[in-house]
Amino acid sequence: MPERRAIRCLVAGRVQRVGYRAATVERAGRLRLDGSVRNLADGRVEVVIAGEPDAVESLVAWLWSGPPGAEVTAVALEDWPETPRPGFRLAR
Repeated sequence: MPERRAIRCLVAGRVQRVGYRAATVERAGRLRLDGSVRNLADGRVEVVIAGEPDAVESLVAWLWSGPPGAEVTAVALEDWPETPRPGFRLAR
């Protein structure tokens, strides 16, 4: 079985109301990652990512820029002990 990595990212800045979640779902799908993305009440976006380590790192690097209109000021990472269900989705 291939190696997998699971992490949780908290993305801060102007990341809500700029298409950040939809763009993250699209990018994660292209990278064949599992996980979810959702807005948090404090204005940040939470992204849970699981998959092949290089693909996870690729999405994390993209999170720093996001879609046009986003202005990311920080991306905090932590290991995530849970395995997300297959596929990448918007979470509520």
